[in-house]
Amino acid sequence: MWRTDKRAGLLGPAADNVLKVVLGGLESRGVLRKISDMLEVILKRIDALSKLGNASDSRRLEELSSAINRFQPAGLVERIQAIAQNVSNMAVRVEQILQHSMAAGRVVRDGSSGQCEVPKDPRYPDCPSKVDWMRARWTSDPCYAFYGVDGSDCSFLIYLSEVEWFCPPLAWRNHTKAPTQKTFSKRQAAFRTDISSLLEQVGTGKESLSFMKRRIRRLASQWGTAAHRLDRKLRRRWREQKKILVHVGFLTEESGDVFSPKVLKGGPLGEMVQWADILTALYVLGHNLKISFSVKELQGFLGVPPGRGSCPLTGPLPFDLIYTDYHGLQQMKQHMGLSLKKHKCHIRVIDTFGTEPAYNHEEYATLHGYRTNWGYWNLNSRQYMTMFPHTPDNSFMGFVSEELNATEKRSIQRNKVDNMAVVYGKEASMWKLQVNIFAMKISAPWKTQLQLQGKEGFLQILHRYMEIHGTVYYETQRPPEVPAFVKNHGLLPQQELQQLLRKAKLFIGFGFPYEGPAPLEAIANGCIFLQPKFRPPHSSLNHEFFRGKPTSREVSSQHPYAEQYIGRPHVMTVDFNNSQEFDSAVREIMRTEVEPYLPYEYTCEGMLERLHAYIQHQDFCIPEAPFPPANISKMWPGGPSGPFIILPNSTALGWAPNASAPPSWPPLSALQLLVSEEGQSCVEACQSGGLVCEPAFFRFINNKEALSRLEVQCEGVEAETNHVFPAFSVVQRECALQKDPLLFSCAGFSTKYPPPLPLPGLPPGPSGIVQGLLMMRPPTPPPNPDPASQFKHHQPTRRRENAQPRREGNLREVA
Repeated sequence: MWRTDKRAGLLGPAADNVLKVVLGGLESRGVLRKISDMLEVILKRIDALSKLGNASDSRRLEELSSAINRFQPAGLVERIQAIAQNVSNMAVRVEQILQHSMAAGRVVRDGSSGQCEVPKDPRYPDCPSKVDWMRARWTSDPCYAFYGVDGSDCSFLIYLSEVEWFCPPLAWRNHTKAPTQKTFSKRQAAFRTDISSLLEQVGTGKESLSFMKRRIRRLASQWGTAAHRLDRKLRRRWREQKKILVHVGFLTEESGDVFSPKVLKGGPLGEMVQWADILTALYVLGHNLKISFSVKELQGFLGVPPGRGSCPLTGPLPFDLIYTDYHGLQQMKQHMGLSLKKHKCHIRVIDTFGTEPAYNHEEYATLHGYRTNWGYWNLNSRQYMTMFPHTPDNSFMGFVSEELNATEKRSIQRNKVDNMAVVYGKEASMWKLQVNIFAMKISAPWKTQLQLQGKEGFLQILHRYMEIHGTVYYETQRPPEVPAFVKNHGLLPQQELQQLLRKAKLFIGFGFPYEGPAPLEAIANGCIFLQPKFRPPHSSLNHEFFRGKPTSREVSSQHPYAEQYIGRPHVMTVDFNNSQEFDSAVREIMRTEVEPYLPYEYTCEGMLERLHAYIQHQDFCIPEAPFPPANISKMWPGGPSGPFIILPNSTALGWAPNASAPPSWPPLSALQLLVSEEGQSCVEACQSGGLVCEPAFFRFINNKEALSRLEVQCEGVEAETNHVFPAFSVVQRECALQKDPLLFSCAGFSTKYPPPLPLPGLPPGPSGIVQGLLMMRPPTPPPNPDPASQFKHHQPTRRRENAQPRREGNLREVA
């Protein structure tokens, strides 16, 4: 591309380089040859300019041409210097003539200068200010020149009306030109079992990529088996192949990539585990996949114009879906310009710890103290996809653990060593963390004693009963943080770690890392997971790790999913500060026999099923129509009470079978509408009833009819922007509906304020706020259900001593 700044002129950096060489005193034929080449380029440009037909410019070109003809290569340094300087000057002049001639030619071709007056159209109020901005800044990014901007008002208006959309279309422009967008016929997505092409796409060059490829290879046979099962379950129905871009932003050099260098040194692997499984699941489902691990690859796949990212993409978005992370989202913002806002409905953000609606809404977060370094993207909250189902406001993506067959399970149970424990902690720093766990909230006289216990405290208790093994990374010397009575194997390859877990009876956590995949792998290999209970729960309000994360979620233990949805006997959560409780738990573990257990949602089949359902049913690019539509109450059975009926043997409301059901996923037949207790969020109330809060249903109950059917006494109903609405006050008999759909929130109870939470404008105190609550239970599936059409949104499998029968084959699992 020609550079247009005066210093480099037409010839770009080559002219500068030659000039520097010449001024350095080098006498070489190579320098003369470069100058000769530059003169030849200038002559070609002059020949092109001469065809523009501008008389005044032609006279200038003749002068330049005659000057060029007088140049004769010589061997003297001073002559070379003079020639080089003249070449640079002429390049600038030629560029000036070219710009002037192009502008004049454009006016002749596209209309008179009077036709390029800046319009004052009330439908395009930003047009004048955008033109002013372009006049002052159009050279700030080469992408404007790429789109034909040359400094004239005509070019500004053409760009702002045809590339961007701030100005009205120009009447004298040809708007009948057929669109250049290619139309492609839909293709069928066929399940794949050969992963060789995927491995090639992942590439090489980083330890993180090598780790992901090893994982893909190791689980390939299980993915293949799961694909066959799901294909049968779907009755081999036709599925559309989607064009999908996966941009792993946290592994790009531009984001810093602190993960890759630590792969072989005990660093965190959870994110790479999840991304490897996402790539494999999308590939096995048969979609057209592109993978990028650099900003350069991202630009090429998206069609980013050359420049600094100020301009929209060069064409329509070439993908149906884009999976990325927060780092990738920021990179897309930098390089997609206005196109990001236009196409953000296609994006899915892999978000380990989740993003709550109050943090996602940029304006609301800024005004109410929820703004963090993450969040604030104004996406639909279900576009964030988490590792564990810790809030139903987001979508649960998950990952997979290796599934054992019946023979392997029997072998594990036979070979278990009842007095063998493995510690969850690959980095020596994690063993230091014990001190803080023990010393937390301890008064001064006992603090020193407990700090001494902290390094070896509960491990000493455990050592009375069990042989303790560690897998702490070290290079030459044993880490001093690891007690002498611990047998440290060093960092183990995955297969050797699996063998160690298959022998061990206990897998014990120190409280960090939070919510990783390792406990599920241990439980799947027949271990009992023992973890510390957090009192008080950890959150962004009291713990540095969570500070700045876009969630107010309270974490009650190291692994809340394992605590809440697996539970005893596979998971025991106790107070590690209470030595008697800890001792009792260890003795109970030694007496307890368990089978290897893996929740269905973390099998390959479960993840394929879930991801397939998201791709089939989640479409955030189609605007949701307001509900209820005007005058629809006349058509509802029962008149103004709407389509809700009281469910049998319950105080909950459901959707009437004979009421028309607008398109919804999950289907409205699964809806149950209840009222929470004072100071209780939807998530908490749903969990206490064994149900799941479904954010997709909020728009159907955010109306007077739903409140009336619940027999809520409302003397006034107002629509306001608040992340706890819809809600009502029992005492004041005031009801509030949600004004902004982006703030519909199952987690909409802020831990920043103690319950009860007063309504805005009401005096503080026991105002009796109750939040409207969505609750639903998955219906009993018919024989041979089609996962693509049946209801998929259910709570994760619970495995407790008094657990209900396990549900399998459901596609969306959230807590």
